[in-house]
Amino acid sequence: MGESGTEADYGRGGSVLDWEEALSLYKNHVASGSETLIIRDTVKLAQLAKYAPDNVFACAVPILVQLFQQSPSSLVVNPSIHEAVVYCLICFLRKNDSLATLLVDLGAVLPVVRMLGNADGCFRKLLVKLLWYLLTFESKSRILLARNGGVQVVIDLLGVCRDGSKRYLLEILGMLALVREREVRRILNGFGGLQFLVEAARHGSMLSRERACQAIGLLGMATRGKRMLVELGVVPVLLELLRDGGQSVKLVAGNALGVISAHVDNIRPVAEAGAVPLYADLLRGPDPMGRDIAEDVFCILSVEEDIAIDIGDHLVRILREDNDEAKAAAADVLWDLAGYKHLSVVRSSGAIPIMVDLLRDGSTEVQEKVSGAFAQLSYNEADRKALAEAGAMPILINMLEDGNQEMKDNAAEALISFADDPVYVDIVSEISNAPAFQNMRNRIVQNQTSDEQIARSFRRLSAQHLSLDSNSA
Repeated sequence: MGESGTEADYGRGGSVLDWEEALSLYKNHVASGSETLIIRDTVKLAQLAKYAPDNVFACAVPILVQLFQQSPSSLVVNPSIHEAVVYCLICFLRKNDSLATLLVDLGAVLPVVRMLGNADGCFRKLLVKLLWYLLTFESKSRILLARNGGVQVVIDLLGVCRDGSKRYLLEILGMLALVREREVRRILNGFGGLQFLVEAARHGSMLSRERACQAIGLLGMATRGKRMLVELGVVPVLLELLRDGGQSVKLVAGNALGVISAHVDNIRPVAEAGAVPLYADLLRGPDPMGRDIAEDVFCILSVEEDIAIDIGDHLVRILREDNDEAKAAAADVLWDLAGYKHLSVVRSSGAIPIMVDLLRDGSTEVQEKVSGAFAQLSYNEADRKALAEAGAMPILINMLEDGNQEMKDNAAEALISFADDPVYVDIVSEISNAPAFQNMRNRIVQNQTSDEQIARSFRRLSAQHLSLDSNSA
């Protein structure tokens, strides 16, 4: 690279070093095949990278990649040259991360994968760091790596690495895990892949942990994945992120944990680990997606009655204290829980009197959700009695005239159940001719008729199928 001047001199705008002449000399040394000169000049180029103008990178990178792509068994290239080249490319990327695109386009990714399998010590550390730079700053490299055995290479390295490279490898695994390739899913669904994904969600930068959570949510959709992830300790990891992460991390972790909890064997471990209060916080939070996730998870966890009771207590507190969006979300969950035949959570939690007040004075969205919950509750005799005692009926009757269409439909559905109950039929008789009431009753009758017709058709088809089977036998 030339001997005049010091590094400090080059730092003053690069005025001492003639970069064009230096690059020409470097090309000549590479062409000569002198290992000593190539290694010396490549290391010098790396040291001066922080002072180099952009055009130097554009000229030097193709030379470095060409050296990198040559086999180490070649008479010209030995491993020391590869190590110097990798070190130089890392220094380049530190100065200008946009060079990752050029490196990928020139074919630098696959040589890294090939060398990683046999490298060790300092050279392996450098290769891992270079791979991390390429995957971080150029998304195309992730697909390229995933399609050429990179996932298995990374998992194998994670099994043996005990140094600082492991953090980079975990982040690399998190990036590769989001590549939507069948082969990637197959490898990650193995014990080793899931084990290291859980570790990636536990350690590293928050962005890396978020990526790992996304992959965990995808892999957790399979029953086998759910079981293995729980066995590998993913529940406390996701709960930590749901509690302490930023808003986007909380959403990803909450969704992943919800996916994993959707199995009968996982409901209790998730709840007993402390999930319910954290999802209650998500429900009362500012993000609509967070509220949707919390609603879904509460409906899953409520399959167990004692957990449903705990959830009901949190929902009641939200109905009493929180903002309209959170109240509407809580009422929506209670609407769903009202349809669970084995539960009386809505009634036993003390939510009904609070919901009656909200039906009278709440926001439009809250009134829609509460009236829907009351429509569902009205099908149960004990819940009808609780609604009547809390004063719901007059409000529902008024809603037939004053509410929007959804409220009118919900109110009419609830009042039809009261009209079919001898205890309340006289109270409801005064609105039996209301259009909303009549329309809803006709709709219910039509739905019942359609259901009966479908059931008869199914029985006919089943009988015909059996007849055909017996004839063919």
